[in-house]
Amino acid sequence: MEENRESHGLAESKILSIWMILFVALVLLPSVFRVSLGISHFYVKIVIKMFEWATLQIEEGVKKQKAMAPENLISTGIIQRDETPMEEEVVGRCQGCFSLADVMYFSKKGCEAVAEDEVTHRFSSEELLSWNLLSRTNANLHHVSWKLAAVWVTGILIRYFLLLPFRICLSVFSILLLVLASRVVGQFPNGRVKGWLSNQVQMICATLGIRCLSGLVHFHNRENKPQEGGICVANHTSPLDVLILASDGCYSLVGQVHGGLIGLIQKSCMQTSQHVLFERSEMKDRHLVRKKISEHIADKAKLPILIFPEGTCINNTSVMMFKKGSFEVGGTIHPVAIKYDPRFGDAFWNSTKHSIMTYAFNVLTSWAIVCNVWYLPPMVKEEEEDAVHFADRVKAVIAARAGMSVLPWDGGLKRKKVKESFKEEQQKKYCQIVIENGSVGNGNVC
Repeated sequence: MEENRESHGLAESKILSIWMILFVALVLLPSVFRVSLGISHFYVKIVIKMFEWATLQIEEGVKKQKAMAPENLISTGIIQRDETPMEEEVVGRCQGCFSLADVMYFSKKGCEAVAEDEVTHRFSSEELLSWNLLSRTNANLHHVSWKLAAVWVTGILIRYFLLLPFRICLSVFSILLLVLASRVVGQFPNGRVKGWLSNQVQMICATLGIRCLSGLVHFHNRENKPQEGGICVANHTSPLDVLILASDGCYSLVGQVHGGLIGLIQKSCMQTSQHVLFERSEMKDRHLVRKKISEHIADKAKLPILIFPEGTCINNTSVMMFKKGSFEVGGTIHPVAIKYDPRFGDAFWNSTKHSIMTYAFNVLTSWAIVCNVWYLPPMVKEEEEDAVHFADRVKAVIAARAGMSVLPWDGGLKRKKVKESFKEEQQKKYCQIVIENGSVGNGNVC
């Protein structure tokens, strides 16, 4: 009995030693030196091949239906919109004269918005063109073959019983490493040594965090990376945006103070580097926010500030209104475009529906997180350009590079009602059309 116990204990110790060696050689050391062994690339290629095979199976299963092509498996909308602008429709009806029939234009637009507006669905998960063998899919997909069902079940077993335990362990290790290493580095006196150690700790932990998700990130145009004393602005899809950018460079974050897991990470980062964090009540004070950002960028030795001007997470299909505050302080703006590949997993965080722990579980059970990051050329505000137009110009550049649509709406509509200023803007536009065509002054009524 004792010999069996000893042999069993030796076997367990050998297995543990092998796992530790593999962990250090395949995960920890590559993360420390920020090199890729090609494992993620190979894994992603296998998943892509599986998606291609699944798409063929789906096409064969629905070939008797009208919608055979993958792009027709889902509905892109429940209504057909008339995209004619107000200027053309109103002027074309009665040559710009005031007409009671103009009411029909606004009624039609209102009915379209009630049926399906262009804003609300930006706050829900992006629709997929074909099934990615995860639970989230389109409504028109049905069971098509036992082979596809077998692959789906196998994928569940792999993701939940093989990848998930490993990812959870690596996540816990990464967070503990960040907390402990930050506390140690925080004891060093301020100087170059502390700054260098702080940067290394954050970049290593961020790289480990990406490996927790089997992440594959493609960085483009690294010659345009944000420099010290600048402001880095990017579109915002999820908290992973910070993790991805931090794995390739160090930033000072601007944002709201959080509690829970995110709060623990924020406190650890604050011990070693300077970030601009605010309480919820302070975030409403634009002058205070602007003052702290101005003070930070005035010191060219400090890390570039990372800001997400949308102020909330959007589902990676569009870029919504950029708040003008970060464009009023001056300095050089370094735009960054981030685009996730939705086939491998849903990176979008719907904070009104899911808690951070639910979101983390969904991400950890996805196939992988794959995305592209483009560092765009720096931009400065022109002499006669105000902050609003400058923000719109930067937003348009980011959206064009990432292949997203540009929306003028405020991302705050996720939790708030439409501002009266938006309604007044449409009223002013209509009045301007009528006035310019002389119908008011001449008393012309159609």
